[in-house]
Amino acid sequence: MKDHTHKYFSGVDLEAISKAVKEAEKKTSGEIVPYFVPESDEYEEATWRAAMLFGAIPLTMFGAMRLFSDAWSPVGILSVVIIFFASSIVGAFLVRFVPLFKRFFTGRELLRHRVSLRASQAFVSEEVFKTRDRTGILIFLSFFERTVLVLGDSGINAKVQQHEWDRIVEIIVRGMKSGKPANGLTDAIRMCGELLQRRGVRRKKSDVDELPDTLRIRKK
Repeated sequence: MKDHTHKYFSGVDLEAISKAVKEAEKKTSGEIVPYFVPESDEYEEATWRAAMLFGAIPLTMFGAMRLFSDAWSPVGILSVVIIFFASSIVGAFLVRFVPLFKRFFTGRELLRHRVSLRASQAFVSEEVFKTRDRTGILIFLSFFERTVLVLGDSGINAKVQQHEWDRIVEIIVRGMKSGKPANGLTDAIRMCGELLQRRGVRRKKSDVDELPDTLRIRKK
């Protein structure tokens, strides 16, 4: 898949995000880890579903003509096979190059499942769980699915309820839909720091910066 890093995040954006993380962490012992992927999966199922459906349409039409019509058709078996494969290729092509088709043929449930799975993998690979007081937070952005997940470690989840993340998620999603994910992400990171401070996840004198402050960008 094409790398969208430079399309959605400039050097200035990356600096602003890193600065926002540093500023937020001055107020709290929380360790904020922003993470971005263009999409959480290749969704090969969508390609096969579209190919089969588009291929089935002409087959159904020819079958209906033979069953319910006396009209003579010059189309032979070989032509039907060619049309089937050509239609299937069109379906696969649309899924490959038109995001709307890909989302439609993937389905909401599978999209949600794959994003959740990819976020969990990121939580482990970035060692968000490895802070002294279990105060790591993953802010996971999956652009194709227009989905944001906030995963807090046990030290965070004990003090912050899921509904309190909803406003933060909403801000990031709005930025993603407008094509400006960096703006939404920096605002959300600042709000995240303020939320943790209000909920008593305060910074201690002995606290050190345990995780990098940069935006993690992965191709998939």
